[in-house]
Amino acid sequence: MTSLTASLARGALTSPFKRAGRPDATLPPDRPTRPAAPVAPGPLAAYGRVCGFPESGPLPLTYPHVLAFPLTMRLMTGHAFPLPVLGLVHTWIEITPHRAVAPAEPLELTVHAQQLTAHRRGSEVTMATEARVSGELVWESRSGYLSRHRQAAQAAGPVTAVPPAAGSLPARAEWRLPGDLGRRYGSVSGDRNPIHLHPLTARLFGFPRAIAHGMWTAARCLAEAGDPSSIRSVRAGFRAPVLLPATVTYAADATGNAFELRGPDGRVHLVGAVTRQAGGSPAR
Repeated sequence: MTSLTASLARGALTSPFKRAGRPDATLPPDRPTRPAAPVAPGPLAAYGRVCGFPESGPLPLTYPHVLAFPLTMRLMTGHAFPLPVLGLVHTWIEITPHRAVAPAEPLELTVHAQQLTAHRRGSEVTMATEARVSGELVWESRSGYLSRHRQAAQAAGPVTAVPPAAGSLPARAEWRLPGDLGRRYGSVSGDRNPIHLHPLTARLFGFPRAIAHGMWTAARCLAEAGDPSSIRSVRAGFRAPVLLPATVTYAADATGNAFELRGPDGRVHLVGAVTRQAGGSPAR
C-alpha cells in the first residue's frame, strides 16, 4: 500500500490548489493500469473476514474495486485532475461482473475518469474501473464522487440507477459495528481516509465520530446476497454516514434483490439493488 500512502500525501498537498466547479475543467485522459497478477491470498482472506464473505470461492464482487483503489487515487491526486481529493464523497457505485473470477487468475486492472457533471450540490465525477483476464473483460464498475461547492446556477443531480429509499423493506439481520471498524477495514482495503479512523481526525472534517466506509457497507450487504455467480449487476447508493460505533439493520426483500442498511431511528444509510440471471439463487 506504499503507492496509496504516497497518493494520499500528494492529495493533501495538491487539494488546496484546486478549485472545484471551474467552467473550463476537463478530465485527464490517463488510464493507469496494474499489470496482470493473481490475488494475494492473505489480504483477500483478511478482507473476507472483515466484510463477512466466505473463506473460499470466487473473488467477492467488491474486491476488484479495492485492488484498483490505489490506481484511482493516483489518478485523482494528480495535478491534471480538476477536483480536490480532500472532501470528495463517494455517492454511488455500479458493479457489473461478467463472470466469476478465481483468486488465482491473473487480474489486470485499469482505471479512468469517465465523466464530469454538474450536481445540485457541486460537481460529480464518474470513475470507471475495468478488470481483465488474458484480455477478457471479466468485471467493471462505475463510481460517483461528489465535490461539494456552490453552483452559479441550480443544477440537477445526475441520474443514477439506484431506486429511492423507502425504508420499508423487512429486517433480516442486526449488526453491531465496533468503534474500530474504520481502522480494521482501512487496514485490509488501504483506504485510510482520516474520517474513518478516529473521532479526532473525523472531527476535522465535520463528523462527530469516525464513520464507516461506504464500501464496507456495500460489501457487507452483498455478503448476504446469496450465490454471487447469479448476479449480473449491483447498484448501491450511499445516503447517510454510519457513525461508529453503531447498530444497524440489514433489510431486504425475499429475493435479496432489493436491500438497504438503516439505523435504529429508521434513517437509511445505503440503498441498493441486484439483478440476477434467470433462475439465480436468492439471498441466504
